[in-house]
Amino acid sequence: MTDAPIARLTLLNETLELPVVIGTEDEHAVDISKLRGNTGYITLDEGYGNTGSCKSGITFINGEKGMLRYRGYPIEQLAEKSNFIETAYLLIHGQLPTVNQLTDFQKKIDDNAHLDPNLLNVYKGFTRTAHPMAMLSSMFNAGGCYHPDIMDTDTDLVTIAAKLIAKTSTIAAANYRHMNGQEVVAPLDDADYAENLLHMMFGQGKKSEVDPDHIEIMNKILILHADHEQNCSTSTVRMVASSGANMFTSCSAGVSALWGWRHGGANVAVLNMLEELDRNKVDYKDFMEKVKNKEAKLMGFGHRVYKSFDPRASILKTSADTILAKLNVSDPLLDMARRLEEVALEDSYFKDRNLYPNVDFYSGIIMRAMGIPVEMFTVMFAVGRMPGWVAHFKEMVENPAIRISRPRQVYTGSTSRDYISVDNR
Repeated sequence: MTDAPIARLTLLNETLELPVVIGTEDEHAVDISKLRGNTGYITLDEGYGNTGSCKSGITFINGEKGMLRYRGYPIEQLAEKSNFIETAYLLIHGQLPTVNQLTDFQKKIDDNAHLDPNLLNVYKGFTRTAHPMAMLSSMFNAGGCYHPDIMDTDTDLVTIAAKLIAKTSTIAAANYRHMNGQEVVAPLDDADYAENLLHMMFGQGKKSEVDPDHIEIMNKILILHADHEQNCSTSTVRMVASSGANMFTSCSAGVSALWGWRHGGANVAVLNMLEELDRNKVDYKDFMEKVKNKEAKLMGFGHRVYKSFDPRASILKTSADTILAKLNVSDPLLDMARRLEEVALEDSYFKDRNLYPNVDFYSGIIMRAMGIPVEMFTVMFAVGRMPGWVAHFKEMVENPAIRISRPRQVYTGSTSRDYISVDNR
């Protein structure tokens, strides 16, 4: 790592020297932590697009090069060679596990996958039409009530993390069953995490055969969503954790942030767009022309961070080709998605603007082909993202320099107003 330069900021004819921090991937940041104390000024960065909120060693993204790495490992290698639990261990511990370490971690997951019978009674208070993300967030907080050790600062954070990761898939599957008026299926004790998730969603109460291709693809979907640096939901988890809140509550807040259509709901927006096009019998070529003329919005294409291509989408595209060919699904929405993809990949307008299909586009059509309803898309995203959230929680609370998150603002409201009693207004 080279010596860092010094940034100089001139305010009111005075120059302030600001240190520059350089990361291990040669990322540069100007440290403004003493700016307000020395000058009375703050910076304004709505949306935090230019603000580094922390130093983190978990995930690295280079949007210009289409690069995503977990703890230094390229996402392409993990998606091909790893499984979700091994990737979760990597994110939480910072290194790949040995055989014994992976076995021990898997056992912690298996031992904590079952839900307390009294906790299942909470579902009686939810209507069948309750959104599964609302249930997921609520069940995390309710589940924490049955594990008082999560409030004990002496409890190993990895143990708490294993409990939360284990129960996330069980709760997610129970949400799906509740929506469909079905009895909850108990988790298996000797199954792959992705296999167990699909078994609990679609099984009949005993170990049922889950398509190996579905298990493989679900593992990929979960791995590809396991972390994505300081996005909205991860930043929410870290902010809530900075207050001293427990891991269950902090991740419940992450679920709420993920729910929004600009974040985890993006793949839902893709299916909603396809349904609208199909319902109105819109010709896909006419629609893409309207997109080019800025008369329509194309969901699931392009990305705020990735400026060349989304590496996760490249991986899922191959999986989508495999599963759609095998299932031979007859679905007008999937047909429409394929036609939009063909245009975007061939038309110079979309190629020149890097409007390529992103991970939300492919994950949406894959999950639809697997029979997962659109209401569950964001829930599946949350299942995948849990290891990232708990890794960031752990990284933050183990930092001895932790401070409660407290952004500043530039006030733009009324000033110097005198109170007038209600009788005289």
